[in-house]
Amino acid sequence: MGMTITEKIIADHAGKKEVKPGDLVTVKIDLAMANDVTAPLAIKILEKYNIDKVFDPEKIALVLSHFVPAKDIKSAEQAKMVRDFAKKHNIKWFFQEGEGIEHTILPEEGLVVPGDLVVGADSHTCTYGALGAFSTGMGSTDIAYAMATGETWLRVPHSMKFIFYGKPSPWVMGKDLILHTIGQIGVDGALYKAMEFEGEAIRHLSMDQRFTITNMAVEAGAKNGIIAPDEKTLQYVSQRAKKPWKIYHSDPDAEYSEIYEWDAGKLEPLVAWPYLPSNVHPVSESTHITIDQAFIGSCTNGRIEDLRIAAKILKGRKVHPYVRCIVIPASKKVYMQALKEGLIDIFLEAGCVVSVSTCGPCLGGHMGILAEGERCISTSNRNFPGRMGHPKSEAYLANPAVVAASAVLGRIAHPEEVVSLKEVEEALV
Repeated sequence: MGMTITEKIIADHAGKKEVKPGDLVTVKIDLAMANDVTAPLAIKILEKYNIDKVFDPEKIALVLSHFVPAKDIKSAEQAKMVRDFAKKHNIKWFFQEGEGIEHTILPEEGLVVPGDLVVGADSHTCTYGALGAFSTGMGSTDIAYAMATGETWLRVPHSMKFIFYGKPSPWVMGKDLILHTIGQIGVDGALYKAMEFEGEAIRHLSMDQRFTITNMAVEAGAKNGIIAPDEKTLQYVSQRAKKPWKIYHSDPDAEYSEIYEWDAGKLEPLVAWPYLPSNVHPVSESTHITIDQAFIGSCTNGRIEDLRIAAKILKGRKVHPYVRCIVIPASKKVYMQALKEGLIDIFLEAGCVVSVSTCGPCLGGHMGILAEGERCISTSNRNFPGRMGHPKSEAYLANPAVVAASAVLGRIAHPEEVVSLKEVEEALV
């Protein structure tokens, strides 16, 4: 019996010819990652057991991304602990405040490539599966062990296959494909499983949109999300990679616990209502919902394509007078590219607030916290109670085009309510 792409990567890193779902294996890792929230916990574990050496300072990435620039004394101390640890151990891939969100900058910097096995102390580490890598989030204790030994243990997950036929309609993006998926199977529908995405619609998507899909695999409970590499993947990687890569594909006779098939051409932009990413509704059924804030950013949708599409909608228009629109590029490189293309000017002229790269409001940290009773439409990945602020606030999840249009009208809106058909065509070029 053949193996899936996930099983092949795990088998090779476990030094085995084959593995099957349910097997417990020890694997060598290619990269371990932690941020300013999770790294301090791992550092304390290493100190507790007097472990004074990491396995390889070139295979560890530490990223200050969540509560930076420091919003208070506690967050400043968290960042300082990570900074001191990076300096002490000569960690090569240490990213200071403002460099960006880990799930954007690690692929952007070529630190993750196809065939890698990556573990990170953040649940959205699954993002890197868009490159054809196995990547998964773990707790800080497990990451401490990985940083010390270069190894971790895994239970080989069952794999699920999600096939999207056709070509997405205008304004339907990767965000809508993953929201549709989660809406169909639920937030525990892929619990500890590998979500493998393929089909004509997936191949049609850019890398930026593929990252959005695998980023949200964990919102269905998945161990990892993954997309087999193709020409677009290799073009992206060849311009950035700092190490060799290996291409894996699933065997034709590989086994899947479930297979789902959908026509992407029949979807319209979607909105996840509170308080679950699975509470999905078409945007056409959501236009009665007024908003107080619009957020464009996060590791889900803060890349350059996301900003371009939002800017196309906001250009020459104004944010609704009773709405705050916050735009946060997901990395410094994205920010600089947006500056070069004039996107930042468009956002500022429209009345948006533009911030240095940070996770900020996505996790209810800073730079856009919601008060009681307020509603936000967001390009981020979670809308649980209190996720973006007060427990009685509400977060709605949507793609960047929907969020930008909503910011203009002051309610959830389809982009075509704001722009003409000609502008639609120009926006999608």
